[in-house]
Amino acid sequence: MSTLLNPMRRASLDQKHLRGLGATTELPPRQRDSWRHVRAARRVVWVLAFTPIASVIQGALLPFAGRGRVEFAVFYWAVVARLLGLQVRVIGSKLPPRRQRVRPVIYVCNHSSWLDIPAIGGQLRACFVSKDDVASWPIVGTIARLGRTVFVSRSRQGISRERDQMQGRLATGDDLILFPEGTSSDGSRVLPFHSSFFAAAYGDAAPLIQPVSVVYDRLAGLPVCRSSRAVFAWYGDMSLAPHFWRVAQWRGKRVTLLFHVPLDPADFPSRKALSQAAWQVVADGAAALRQNRPAAPLPAAAPGVAGAPALGAA
Repeated sequence: MSTLLNPMRRASLDQKHLRGLGATTELPPRQRDSWRHVRAARRVVWVLAFTPIASVIQGALLPFAGRGRVEFAVFYWAVVARLLGLQVRVIGSKLPPRRQRVRPVIYVCNHSSWLDIPAIGGQLRACFVSKDDVASWPIVGTIARLGRTVFVSRSRQGISRERDQMQGRLATGDDLILFPEGTSSDGSRVLPFHSSFFAAAYGDAAPLIQPVSVVYDRLAGLPVCRSSRAVFAWYGDMSLAPHFWRVAQWRGKRVTLLFHVPLDPADFPSRKALSQAAWQVVADGAAALRQNRPAAPLPAAAPGVAGAPALGAA
């Protein structure tokens, strides 16, 4: 795994953070690194101490119908985000809780880090859809199952079965959170959406689709640039534990969730057209946030409107 930030860049970001706080003296590099390690260790201990307790409570709630297991999952992820020092900013309107509406919702988000899980999970009363190999990961797999994650293989042979599984969850009262890129990116762009992830949007459950742009836009209290975005990005063959340790060292972290205007699948002739429209909205919103421009919820372009690149992968 490649190094996320070289020592010169790390020192530069620390110096900017000190100046932003109005510091008049600069800590020696060794002392500065020591404080960062202490901060990271404290956060790791907090998360590791809280998770087993929360897992026991969630495990006790799982056999029972009702909103308790859903609400506690939201509480768990919100606390984890707070323990990691991650501020979550929300722009736009989330749809009301499921009990206050008739139609279920599938939230479709771009994906650049494992931090997306506590950031989004602490805001939405919904279940994640994840690749099936996550179920076998130590600790993470257990947490995912306790959160009632829907596991999918992402193979063409399993599309029908997994569509039925997701539609079944929607029909029984759950909302879902999808990452239609099918993988995580370096955070500099939104990868094409795979239209196969939208198969569950067409059926008896008839969900709405709400696109969500997710961008990490503050580090050490300062706007994130292309080089510092690497602190958050977790993709490719990166290992989870070392990345967790690196992220935990930083303070002044912020992620912005931009909730866009919901889409009705009935307004689109195919799942490919729907996935392209959702991608365009998420990509445009993410671009505005990355460039630190004012961002607001976006509507989707009408099907067939020229000007949108055909990047939705089948």
